[in-house]
Amino acid sequence: MTFLDMLRDAATQNNSMLCVGLDPEPTRFPAGMQGDPHKIYDFCAAIVDATADLVCAFKPQIAYFAAHGAEDQLERLMQHMRANAPRVPVILDAKRGDIGSTAEQYAREAFERYGADAVTLSPFMGFDSVEPYLRYPGKGAFLLCRTSNPGGDDFQNQRLASVEGEPLLYEHIARLAQGPWNKNGQLGLVVGATYPAEIERVRAIAPQVPLLIPGVGAQGGDAAATVRAGWRQDGPIIVNSSRAILYASNGADFAAAARHEAQRTRNLLQAAIPLP
Repeated sequence: MTFLDMLRDAATQNNSMLCVGLDPEPTRFPAGMQGDPHKIYDFCAAIVDATADLVCAFKPQIAYFAAHGAEDQLERLMQHMRANAPRVPVILDAKRGDIGSTAEQYAREAFERYGADAVTLSPFMGFDSVEPYLRYPGKGAFLLCRTSNPGGDDFQNQRLASVEGEPLLYEHIARLAQGPWNKNGQLGLVVGATYPAEIERVRAIAPQVPLLIPGVGAQGGDAAATVRAGWRQDGPIIVNSSRAILYASNGADFAAAARHEAQRTRNLLQAAIPLP
């Protein structure tokens, strides 16, 4: 199955547009695990098992593993998700962006070493830095477009005087992802929940590409406003929440609390779908 097939199936089966981000911080783990980076796999696997029937995707952030030398635990986690949640696609949040020959190696890392179904990328270096990922049939690639951090304004919200119509940079990226760069229908866009007006603008430019929308939960993005701005019948959205779910409790009930918060968020998102 392609990434898009898996995404649609998981969204339908689990009645969900929620993605759980796996950003493990050992200092925030519950008692018995707290401060121990060797428990990263155990913590994340428990979260996956508690929420797998509530989500349309999982999104491990590679830096949270690499910072602790825990790439082997990420490999184990990817295998665990494939075995225990085989119908839920996994987006490796790596935000890679480098020249073609280096991009080839990063693509191998994402799709061959870790077995991800999709990856996040920076489009700053142009199409030749994205193209190596598109050589993997059926895999997805999400381009940073209008990110949730305040500093995104520094570049993404600037006008391109040399492009017809002088679009904002994020608008130009959305057009490329909807059009000439999306040769095999593999591209999506990352748009932050903290900017619902921009989500709506991106959706108008790119009506059918999937949108990965971080920023709901700890970053303060409005879940209902996010759905109203980005949801379309033929344009999937993947709304990510990480810390609010992962650290819903710092006790022995952390997995059950994560499930409860994931269920609450999923239901909130579903309730915001506009009536036909």
